[in-house]
Amino acid sequence: MSETVLSNNDQPSAQAPAEPVTAPPAKRSGSGLAALALLLGAAGVAVGGWGVWQVRQLQGSEFNQGQHLEALTQRAEALQQREQQISAQLASLPAASELEDRRRLVAQLQGDQQRLSQRLETVLGESRKEWRLAEAEHLLRLATLRLSALQDITSAKALVEGADEILREQSDPGAFAAREQLARSLATLNSTQQPDRTGLFLKLAAQRELVQQLSAQSPEFDSNADALGALTADGDGASRLSQWWAEISKYFQIDFNADENVRPLLAGQQLNQLRLALSLTIEQAQWAALNGDAKVYTQALDDARSVLLANFNADNPQSKAMLDSLNALAEQPVSVVTPDLSESLAAVQAYIQRRHLPAEAEGGKP
Repeated sequence: MSETVLSNNDQPSAQAPAEPVTAPPAKRSGSGLAALALLLGAAGVAVGGWGVWQVRQLQGSEFNQGQHLEALTQRAEALQQREQQISAQLASLPAASELEDRRRLVAQLQGDQQRLSQRLETVLGESRKEWRLAEAEHLLRLATLRLSALQDITSAKALVEGADEILREQSDPGAFAAREQLARSLATLNSTQQPDRTGLFLKLAAQRELVQQLSAQSPEFDSNADALGALTADGDGASRLSQWWAEISKYFQIDFNADENVRPLLAGQQLNQLRLALSLTIEQAQWAALNGDAKVYTQALDDARSVLLANFNADNPQSKAMLDSLNALAEQPVSVVTPDLSESLAAVQAYIQRRHLPAEAEGGKP
């Protein structure tokens, strides 16, 4: 038995070299199990996380659904309250028969109102026509006043045209006679020329400003130096003599008819007085032109020309220019023979009276 034991003990020693060959498979299987366990653990963690996420999603969805349900509940309550209010309003409405009676009453009132409106429009239309005719009469009165007081042809023509336009708006054949007379008055006004009084006033004002520039200077004489130059044409001395004679002849000359046109020199104070007198006469002509007073206008210009001719030298260019201007202004008309509009006014008044006759006749009937 000892041999057997020994033999058995020897067997491991004999088989010892073969152990390193079987050891590596055991280690590889252990590491594979560990990796598998790790994978299973990771999968479990992932499944757990996904489950937690699903739970949170379900909780959020339940919260939103709860809020939505609460909002629906509030809306349902509001609709219920609105329904109750509508029901109360419907209950307070009158019956169908009463509504029908009210509808008929409203229709009747509308018809009455329409008839009253038509009558009112008719009455107002007649009143408006009467007002317009009264306005036409007033326009003619104003035109007559403008002609008599101011001789204003332009304004009078515009006023008569306005009265004729009012009669045209009437569309009444009875206004034919009145419009015919107005047409005659307009033709007369169109043929009458309106004096330019404002222009005359301004032109006279310009002449008044030139009065202060008038002076009592003696006129320069035109020397007949050509004759002396012809006599002394030779030599420098003769030329100088000719120049001297041309210069000195500006200051004196021999006049054999000096007593026919004597103009004394004016002193300073006297000259200012004459300027003032001339300015006042021109100013008088200005206001006469504005007022249309032909007699005063003509007399004032005659006085101005008399002062100018009697005290200032007519050969002076300034005096001569002013005299020519005053002569031209004296020929301008400042007044005009205004047409008479009394016949047109009478025709319009007669037309207005004829319109009142039918109304008075109807009012006198029982």
